[in-house]
Amino acid sequence: MDSSHASLRHGVHAGQAGGRALTPTILVALVLLCGCATRPGPEVLATVPPAPEAAQVRLYAATTRERAPEGEADYTAERARALNLAAFTISIPPGHQPASIEWPQGMPDAGSSFAVVGQSQLTRAEFIQEIGAPGTSGGRRNVGIFVHGYNHSFPEALFRLAQIAADSQTTEPQIAFSWPSQASVGGYVADKDSVTYSRDYLAELITDLAAQPNVGEINIIAHSMGGWLVMETVRQLRLQGRDAAIDRLNVVLAAPDIDADVFYQQLQVIGSLRTPLTVLVSPDDRALRVSQRLSASRQRLGALDVQDPRVQEVAAETNVQIIDISQAGASDGFRHDRYVSLATIMPTGNQDEGTGDIRQAGAFIFNAVGATLSTPFESAGRVLAGE
Repeated sequence: MDSSHASLRHGVHAGQAGGRALTPTILVALVLLCGCATRPGPEVLATVPPAPEAAQVRLYAATTRERAPEGEADYTAERARALNLAAFTISIPPGHQPASIEWPQGMPDAGSSFAVVGQSQLTRAEFIQEIGAPGTSGGRRNVGIFVHGYNHSFPEALFRLAQIAADSQTTEPQIAFSWPSQASVGGYVADKDSVTYSRDYLAELITDLAAQPNVGEINIIAHSMGGWLVMETVRQLRLQGRDAAIDRLNVVLAAPDIDADVFYQQLQVIGSLRTPLTVLVSPDDRALRVSQRLSASRQRLGALDVQDPRVQEVAAETNVQIIDISQAGASDGFRHDRYVSLATIMPTGNQDEGTGDIRQAGAFIFNAVGATLSTPFESAGRVLAGE
C-alpha cells in the first residue's frame, strides 16, 4: 500500500511547479467561480400557500449557522454554539426539470418555482422523534444527510437537497447539514475554518441518528469542501471509538475539494468501511482546478483520473470506489456539480458485462447511456492530470 501511495504521490505532483501565488488570472477565475448572477436571498424561504398541482418534499435541517434576526426565515454565516434544527416542506413546481432548481423570480410561487409551504423550528427531542420514527411497514428506515460545499447560502443548500430528493423520489428522511459558509467571493479560507468548526456537530448528529432503533443506514452525500468536513468527522468518530456509528454509514463524496495526500492520511485512521466509500470525480472539473492553484498545485481528490493505473491500484487497496462521472453532464459551466443529475440515473452496475456491483471498490467510469459502470479503458501513457 505504501509503495502504491508513493507512486500516486509522484504522479500527482510531477510537472506541477508554479501556481503558488494568487495571480490576476486566478483571482479572475475565483470571481467567476463564485458566480456573478444575483443570489437567492432570505425571501425565498418565506412561507407561501401551496399549489394543488405541485409536488411536495419534507426535509430537515441541522445547521451550525446562527438563526437570522426575528422575522426572517433564514440562517446566517455566523457560527452557532449549538445545532439549530428545523423542518421544511418544499413545493416542487409541476414544470420541474430534473437536476434543476426553479428559483423564484421575485417572491416564491408554489405553482411555478421551488417554494417553502411549511416550516418549523424543532427541539432536539422533536427532531429525533420525527427522524427516528418507524417506517410505514413498522421497521427501520434509512436516513440521508446532504452536506453542501464552499460558497453556499442556506437557501441554496436546502433547495439543492429538495431537488435531489424530488428527482430521486425518495421517501426516506433527508437532512441538510448546513455549515456557515460565507457564500461570498473570497470566502474560501473562512469557509475552510467553518467546516473545521462544524466537525463536532456533524459527529454529534451522526451518533444521535445511529443510536435510534428505527434508523437503518445513514447515507451521506457531501459536495466539494463538504467532503473534507465529512472525512474529518468520520476520522474523529473513529478516533473516539464510535465504531457502531461508522458501521451505519454509506458515504459518497461528490467532486471533493480535498488534497489527495490528506485524503490518503484520513483513510489510514478511518480504515476500511463496511461499504466502500464512493468518490465521484471529473478530471475536467474547472472549479477544482482553481482550488488546486490556490492550494500550491496540490492535486484535488475530485479531479483524479481513474484511467491512471496507480489510482486504480490505490482505490482497490483502500476499499474506495472512485467513479468518473464526466459523462453525467454538467449543470453549470464549471463542471463541478455533475452529481446533481445522478438522482434520477444513479448507476446500478452491470453484472452481466462484468462491471461489478455499484458498491465494489476500484476505479470505474460512469456510462450515461444505460447508466452503468465500466472499468477504465486501457490507455498507455495516461497519467494524472497535470503530468
